[in-house]
Amino acid sequence: MAKKTVNDMKIGERAVVTGLGCSGALRRRIIDMGITPGAVVILRKAAPMGDPLEINVRGYELSIRRSEAKEITVETEGEASGR
Repeated sequence: MAKKTVNDMKIGERAVVTGLGCSGALRRRIIDMGITPGAVVILRKAAPMGDPLEINVRGYELSIRRSEAKEITVETEGEASGR
């Protein structure tokens, strides 16, 4: 199964974070925003030019760059229940 990232999600889609594909300062920043394995992420909207993305995590609205979104691997609810 191919990895899916926040960058691949559709508007309104809900998914669970399964891992982070980055390290160092970027990893620390993503974790500090509350995006950790097990957290539920909902993609709210994308800016007109596609960057940044607005997501909801732990009841907060956050804006992240697509480059950051590509580092956050997720599993959508359909994939989780389809096992």
